[in-house]
Amino acid sequence: MKVTVLGYYGGYPDNGIATSGYLIQTEKINLLLDCGSGVLLELEKHLNPYNLDAVLLSHYHSDHIADVGVLQHYWQLAPNKPKEGPLSIYGHNEDEEHFNALNWFDDTVAKPYNEDNVINLGDLEITFKKTQHPVVTFAIKIKDTTKNQVLVYTGDTRYFEDLASFCEGADLLMTDTNFYDDKEGQKWHMTSKETGKLSLDAKVKNVLISHLPQYGDLDDLKKQTELATNNSVNVILPKTGMVIDLKDVKSLN
Repeated sequence: MKVTVLGYYGGYPDNGIATSGYLIQTEKINLLLDCGSGVLLELEKHLNPYNLDAVLLSHYHSDHIADVGVLQHYWQLAPNKPKEGPLSIYGHNEDEEHFNALNWFDDTVAKPYNEDNVINLGDLEITFKKTQHPVVTFAIKIKDTTKNQVLVYTGDTRYFEDLASFCEGADLLMTDTNFYDDKEGQKWHMTSKETGKLSLDAKVKNVLISHLPQYGDLDDLKKQTELATNNSVNVILPKTGMVIDLKDVKSLN
């Protein structure tokens, strides 16, 4: 399984860098995980959007779905579509307005998921856990059943104890790390210190910090996360276009 970073900021794009979006690829599947602002332009550098097999959305905040509408227009209007049938867009249906908007003429179709579902897409097995965020949001576990590789994406969430068991043993953990370790007050995202604790509790070896802030020195955010794991976890700072192969994650650092 390979992960291509299309965007990694939280909230809004900045300095030419998109918000949340990741291309997940196996030998059988091209899956877009979240589709934030600026993601479609970056996706086009790596894959013809017509070659997507599905889109999977963690929740409906704009920094995770802003480019869904233009992706729908692409599937409706761009020439030379290589295959028939609508593009499946998976989202939870606890917000009916946003869920129903995933249906677009005959070009995209909304498909629901919830915490009790197991979705099988080609060689991928996908499961879900509701997180703690101001709107309904899900962490997502993606398993490549052919190669027995596991990716867990926390989606947006503050830290809570039960999250570690869902993330346990992942080959790659992608964490909402929106705050430096000095963040005080109400938090609906995790700090670098909390990401470090989650990594240790979940017994993972590789962490990609994501949903990053537009301010400060992101190298410091990475170092803070490493320190919180006692330097026992491979912490990866994302870059646009970065490709992570789960069979060789360590090669990135």
